[in-house]
Formats: sequence, C-alpha cells, structure tokens
Amino acid sequence: MPLNVKPMNTEIERKFLIQMPDVGNLARTDGCRVSLIRQTYLLREDGSERVRARLFSDRLELTHTVKNRISPISAFEDERTINISEYLALLARRDPSRVDIYKTRFAFPCKGHVFEIDVYPFWYRQAVMEVELESEGEEVEFPPFISIIREVSGDRSYSNKSLSKKIPEEDK
Repeated sequence: MPLNVKPMNTEIERKFLIQMPDVGNLARTDGCRVSLIRQTYLLREDGSERVRARLFSDRLELTHTVKNRISPISAFEDERTINISEYLALLARRDPSRVDIYKTRFAFPCKGHVFEIDVYPFWYRQAVMEVELESEGEEVEFPPFISIIREVSGDRSYSNKSLSKKIPEEDK
C-alpha cells in the first residue's frame, strides 16, 4: 500500500482548542450540518468503546464505535450504524465511572477539508475543532473565521473519553 494512503478503518485526525465561535454565524456557514450528540462510553479493557445518539434536523443516527489508538493522531476505528434495540442493549454496558458527553457539533466543508466544531455545555470561552486527514503529514488550511488557541492532538485530557471523567478548566 502506498505510504500516503491510510488503511481502511483508520481515522487520522488533528484536534484544536479554539475560541468559542459565534454559533449562529457558524450554523449559517455554507454546507454546515448541525447535530446534537449524546455519547456514552462502555466498559472495555483496552481502547475505547462508545455508543452515540446523534440528532440531526431530519433524523436520529445511532452508532457503535470501537477505537484503538495507533499514534497521537491516528486510531483504528470500527464504527457501525445500529438500531434502537442494539443501542439500548449496549447502554447496559455503560461505564459507571463516566458521565455521558453532550455536545452540539457543527460540521462544514472549508478549503478541501471537513471541519467539525464541538461546543460543550460546560465551556463558555472555548470549543474543540477536529479535522480528518488522509495522512499524518497532510497540510491543513484553517477556516479564516476560527481563532485557534492551541493544538491538542494527542493530549488525552481533551478526548471525549477523558472529558467523560474530568473536564479541564477553560484556558485563560
């Protein structure tokens, strides 16, 4: 396989802590899809396993995901759509040491990439922006209306799994 092609089921993603955007303007960005997400982590020995309920304006999408980290920005990801019965059955395996993560996601295309901005109810000055890549060395041109505080790729404290246990203080 060529070095610049990611293997199937591999997610390569960089993550950034950003200043809280104007969510009204963000929702009006060309091609923006807004969804409300509830993410629940399940008991698992290695890697992470979760179920997600994602509400769009026209549908509810339920998914089950298992991830195993390969590098700070790459993970093997097995994700599949599930039905409500599977979702409820998997919820029975929820990790009791973690809380559910609720967030509003704004996903929009810009400069050849799809950017996803997650706005959490526990932060007022900051949000998290992710961009999926084809290779770890791929260059990214950021949306001009986003103010990046710093890159947090590989910083586990900003993973949703970690946020379900402990929320870092907002940057000053």
